[in-house]
Amino acid sequence: MDIDKLFKVPKLPAGGNKRRMPDNPTPEMLKKMKMDTSSSPGPSTPASSANGSRKVDKSRQASVRDEEEEEEAERMEEDFAPGGDADYFVEEDDEGRFFGGGLTREQKDILNIFDNAGGEDVREDMEELNITGVRKLLLRFERAVNKNQDQRSKYPDDPTKFIDSEADLDAAIKALLPLAQIPSISYPELVKSGGVARLIGLLSHENADIVIDVVEVIHELTDEDNEAEEDEEEEGTREEAFKALIESLLENSILELLVDNLSRLHESEESDKQGVFHILGVFENVLGFKANLSVQLVEKTKVLGWILNRIQLKTHDENRGYAAEILSILLQDNRANRLELGKKDGVETILKVLSQFRRKDPVDADETEFMENVFDSLCSALAEPEIKKLFLDSEGIDLMVLMLKDKMQSRSRSIKTLDYAMSGPAGTAACETFVEALGLKSLFSTFMGKGKKPKAGVTTASEDTSHTLGIVSSLFSNLASESPARIRLLAKFVENNYEKSDKLLEIRDAAQTRLKTVDKEIEDEKKEMKRAGDEVGQEEEDLWYLRRLDGGLFTLQTVDYILAWIAMEDDGIRSHLQQMLARRDKSLKDIVKTLQIYHDNVDEDDTAAESGSLSQKEILSNLIVFLDAC
Repeated sequence: MDIDKLFKVPKLPAGGNKRRMPDNPTPEMLKKMKMDTSSSPGPSTPASSANGSRKVDKSRQASVRDEEEEEEAERMEEDFAPGGDADYFVEEDDEGRFFGGGLTREQKDILNIFDNAGGEDVREDMEELNITGVRKLLLRFERAVNKNQDQRSKYPDDPTKFIDSEADLDAAIKALLPLAQIPSISYPELVKSGGVARLIGLLSHENADIVIDVVEVIHELTDEDNEAEEDEEEEGTREEAFKALIESLLENSILELLVDNLSRLHESEESDKQGVFHILGVFENVLGFKANLSVQLVEKTKVLGWILNRIQLKTHDENRGYAAEILSILLQDNRANRLELGKKDGVETILKVLSQFRRKDPVDADETEFMENVFDSLCSALAEPEIKKLFLDSEGIDLMVLMLKDKMQSRSRSIKTLDYAMSGPAGTAACETFVEALGLKSLFSTFMGKGKKPKAGVTTASEDTSHTLGIVSSLFSNLASESPARIRLLAKFVENNYEKSDKLLEIRDAAQTRLKTVDKEIEDEKKEMKRAGDEVGQEEEDLWYLRRLDGGLFTLQTVDYILAWIAMEDDGIRSHLQQMLARRDKSLKDIVKTLQIYHDNVDEDDTAAESGSLSQKEILSNLIVFLDAC
């Protein structure tokens, strides 16, 4: 079991919390809707607003007033008034206040536009989400596609000839959105009828607005977080239907076409900006369903280059943040994509983006999330030795040390990045550069809790401490014996009357306390299993070990690893540690026990043998032998 790998991988963005664009219609969306101007309501006829009827002469209206008012009220309540609110369409008064349903005239006009654009047939199909309704929607969609293609081919230079068919196609595409609510019924039908191929084909449509509509529909269809109107027993069918849809989309080159449209859309336009957002949403949905598609996405498209360019833009918005999130997903546990990042000068680009947070903090929570996603992307990439070298060549260590000194919100993320960059035999050069860049002073200032505290919600003190311990552990593993850099490191544990050595013991005590609680829980579970007659297998033992690591054992192992090194290399520190441990009724033998557990669960490191250095297992064996002899 490779514990280093388990605890050296940045977390993915939280699942089930997909990004959403604002639901309010934009002016561009409204322009695409057809509105019957001849039936526009007058300002003082609420009933006319609701039904789009013509304005009636006052004298004639008075003669049939009672009958018409009753009919109008019934129609309003049946067709439009939410909750049966009879005052839903009452106008606001002269001072701008409104009553009834609380809608202004403009908001009611928007509702009328959407209603008129939808048509009676669309409303009926949306109300009847069954196999018949699905087939009607797909048939109407097919006809709209064919009609638009036919008219565009006949009159390519005369938009007035095909504008109506384009509007019908727009409405037919939007009418497919409810299919996401009944995937087990609609998705197989969508695939079987060729609807998926038609949708994908429209991604090459001459009208960018049609493309944006299609992307929105695909985004909705591929979103597993939709609340399906199905029983739990149909969950398996739903999963199969979703899988069939994704496979059909991939067979029709969905990824390549979506990436091509990223460069086609201009985000200065609000509708195009939403289109880009939905494209990124489709990537997230597809990768969430099948993570290994990230290799295909990077290898066969230009998405990585687009993302690197997008995150460099100075103005921050939803799409910039979303691009950084997709980047972190693409680099998660994927060597091929990480190496491709290096080939595209991605390390240099990421460092350039992060440098803006050296002297200023993110302005809000969204930009903070963006910053952390970019840092996480870098940390994922640093798992590869090739990326460690590029990071070093691009003076990444120097930038992280400067962030440590400036003590902005980026400080905690820089500590984490340094931990990843300096770990393992491939991190030796980074360790030497870190000491040369005077990083020890700033690092131990953070370790001792000195200086400016980070803002609440940015990170936790325990996380900073964990990564600081990881850095110190890497320094002892990688710095050459008797080198000036190693002597400077040891001196830090001697200065100020061994205060940093005492700090290590305090962290050790806290970790042991947490671990005792977890150990008790595990023992209770073991006893319960024995009473129930269940056998404790290797799988259970592995899970319990992981729980112990998370519950304090990992911190305890790292601390004892550092304590063993400083005890072995300095007689004064060793005497001080023995004295302080004795006060706790402990000795160096307790450190040996921890290191033995560490040793037994560490996998052999082939990279260490290739570099000619000792593996972690060999280092632990030597430390155990020395402490046993004390």
